[in-house]
Amino acid sequence: MTGRRELYVLMALFLVLGFRMEMGPPAEMSDPPELSERQSAPPQPLSAEGKSSLRSIIEAGNLPDLRWPNFSDYRGHVAKFYQSYGDTLPWVQGMQPTPQAQAIIALLQKADQKGLSPDDYDGPRWNGRLAKLSPAIPNPAEPDALRFDIALTVATMRYISDLHVGKVNPRHLAFGLEIEHKKYNLPEFLKEDVAGAPDVSNALSHIEPSYPGYVRTIQALQTYMELARRGDGEPLPTVTKIIAPGDSYPGTQQLLQRLRLLGDLPAKAMIPDGDTVYQGSLVDAVKSFQLRHGLTADGRIGAQTVAQMNIALGQRVRQMQLTLERWRWLPVAFEQAPIVVNIPEFRLRAYDDQMRMALSMNVVVGKAYKHSTPVFTEKMQYLVFRPYWNVPPSIARGELLPAVQRDSNYLAKTGFDVVDARQNVVGSETVTPEMIQQIRAGKLYIRQQPGPKNALGLVKFIFPNDYSIYMHDTPATEFFSRSRRDFSHGCIRLEKPAELAAWVLRGTPGWTMERIRAAMNQDKPQQVNLAKPIPVLILYGTVIVSEDGIVHFYDDIYGHDVALEKVLAKGYPYPT
Repeated sequence: MTGRRELYVLMALFLVLGFRMEMGPPAEMSDPPELSERQSAPPQPLSAEGKSSLRSIIEAGNLPDLRWPNFSDYRGHVAKFYQSYGDTLPWVQGMQPTPQAQAIIALLQKADQKGLSPDDYDGPRWNGRLAKLSPAIPNPAEPDALRFDIALTVATMRYISDLHVGKVNPRHLAFGLEIEHKKYNLPEFLKEDVAGAPDVSNALSHIEPSYPGYVRTIQALQTYMELARRGDGEPLPTVTKIIAPGDSYPGTQQLLQRLRLLGDLPAKAMIPDGDTVYQGSLVDAVKSFQLRHGLTADGRIGAQTVAQMNIALGQRVRQMQLTLERWRWLPVAFEQAPIVVNIPEFRLRAYDDQMRMALSMNVVVGKAYKHSTPVFTEKMQYLVFRPYWNVPPSIARGELLPAVQRDSNYLAKTGFDVVDARQNVVGSETVTPEMIQQIRAGKLYIRQQPGPKNALGLVKFIFPNDYSIYMHDTPATEFFSRSRRDFSHGCIRLEKPAELAAWVLRGTPGWTMERIRAAMNQDKPQQVNLAKPIPVLILYGTVIVSEDGIVHFYDDIYGHDVALEKVLAKGYPYPT
């Protein structure tokens, strides 16, 4: 996937031009002094013994003062940074922290506002370090200044990298996303853009993704962090049978409090004390909650709805933090408006040339645990109307051949052919034992004839990739009405294939909707190549904040959140 920068865009889960968030100083620190006071002063020089100590710490790639002492993955960056200063201390001047150092510490101590943990950047430890370099200390010790400076360099490099490209390389989790081309030259960036910056907060504001969806998630995170601080309240009583509107439910008061807390029920909505009848505004609020959590929005309270309502708000905060990590894996630019599929949401969005959402539809994705749809990005190059379906060998062996062994005419009856490597039809309608052996050996293949009953429907969209994944129509339209839609063998089934074809071919002269529908119903396959390939992003986010600010949560159907959580729990250094 390397060398495909123009693809890595994104997340259309949501594109448009973005804006930046500003952060003030943390409550536990006073405002840093004006940067003009000492920004022109030279870095703090070191004695010969101090320089030797500096080099020893860098060579070891370990500083016990840090929350995560092992910085071996940043050792080369740290060495180059200090070499560029002639082994002096850029964050210390006159044995006191520079204004830039204090401004950075203020940001590190409020890293939770960005979905990160302040503790990872030594947030609770900075006040103690600053105290050792306070003007009230007559003769600050050089070792204290040295360890302060290295700790700040490592913490700041980690913070910048984590905000810009995420903590974990997505390749480690088998995601087909590339971050290497995005990485900063950290020693150069830190020296040229941060260490002497007149406004550190502004200098660092440009390192985050600018996607509106990312910004909205950051904003929603603040709300949920505040809700979590207030507490979850009483859990809802479990239910042994479905609670329908008009039924009595002993958890009515808890339900009211929970829905009001989460914003699904207006603050002014009230029910009389002691009233246990589930009705009225409560039903509408439950439907709203269900819609936001990927449940069937029928207003009926079952075990799933209660379980979702009883999930701790702290867990929702963590879900947002994991989603923000994935946002940071995405590219910073794109050449063409993309098509984006968010797997846990079972949703596709396509964008126009002004990056406004032009099309949205339900999709069916791969089955959890067996045929999961991979996360990757590629370019759509062509589509095929009235396609054949070349049955994958695993499906042929596991699903079709058992039926053929029971009925040798099964394939002919159901619209399948046996073909050779050149797609020539082999033999008669009857499948012989010899043909079955050759199919198992991979010398012959099974192909489904074009038509309405074809598993790919009447059109497929091809973006060549290592996973053999594509998008297609389907005759099994009944699955699109379900709230959970992981039923395929990995490919992506489309609710509105004709509409997507019209969007894909919008710049190709002559391809009207009338012509598209005619092509879908003609006798033979027809391939249409795209003049400009279109980025396709298959992504995975269990939290989506829509343009109206409504927060949607989805199940971690493939366990990717769990896997990412396990990697993050190990701390630095993270796998590269």
